[in-house]
Amino acid sequence: MEDTGRFDARYRAFLETISQLRPQLHRYCSRMTGSITDGEDVVQDALFRAYRSLDTFDDNRPLAPWLCRIAHNQCIDFLRRRGVREEAEAAAAEPDFIEPAGPTVSLAIEHLVLKLPPKERACVLLKDVFEYSLEEIAELVDSTVGGVKAALNRGRSKLASLEDRPTAPRVTTPEHKQIFRLYVERFNSHDWDGLRELISADARLLVADRYSGSFTDGGYLDVYSRMTVTWRLTLGELDGESSIILLNLHDGAWEIKGIIRLDIRAEGQIERISDYQHCPWVLTAGSIVVRDFAG
Repeated sequence: MEDTGRFDARYRAFLETISQLRPQLHRYCSRMTGSITDGEDVVQDALFRAYRSLDTFDDNRPLAPWLCRIAHNQCIDFLRRRGVREEAEAAAAEPDFIEPAGPTVSLAIEHLVLKLPPKERACVLLKDVFEYSLEEIAELVDSTVGGVKAALNRGRSKLASLEDRPTAPRVTTPEHKQIFRLYVERFNSHDWDGLRELISADARLLVADRYSGSFTDGGYLDVYSRMTVTWRLTLGELDGESSIILLNLHDGAWEIKGIIRLDIRAEGQIERISDYQHCPWVLTAGSIVVRDFAG
């Protein structure tokens, strides 16, 4: 009973910490992975991993740094799985002096950091965007203060040479654009059977913060078909990435309420649908552009 009570208190503290920390975790993971939706997926995985480890957590430690460390490690695992290679650690003596970041940090830096290796990317984000101390960063990225200083110097020098270069747009194939357009058109016309024809039989579904599993078992389209709330989809972009924007009619005006991401196989069928309607922080984490919407 004593162990149960201790876990319950720890779980309440866990939920309270998440409610305050969640937007920052998402912003960090989004910039590390280069995608707002990938960032949310990484946060979900990190929080699940943290919950599973909660019974062994040392109550004498603060929760927030522990959660940040887990989220950071999940980002690194994600980048490794995606084939990003880390830059080797500098073996030479590391300088004590750090080049200043300047009086203001442009939001563009959050996108330019994608050009950096993971360790430099993390150090620049944590220091120049989130204003962590060198000691906090060293603990989070499992390095030394000297290692963090060296990574900051390298990262800032590289960023200085990149700031005037335009960022290449992300390319979506014409075939994929057509699938996006058909998905939007069939959803808006309530052609649920036609929508299902676009989706593979073994497709996966993520309704962030609600459900993760088989699309067939999730009852996803059935839920939307029964809703009395007025929903529409439109084509758009989230930080330059082709996305579907979920709109809700409220007081006579359409409001952006969520992002839907489609992962499409080479042969043209949707293999994964990710719906971020229940994650409002996603809507403020980047630039959303609505296209081709006729209210």
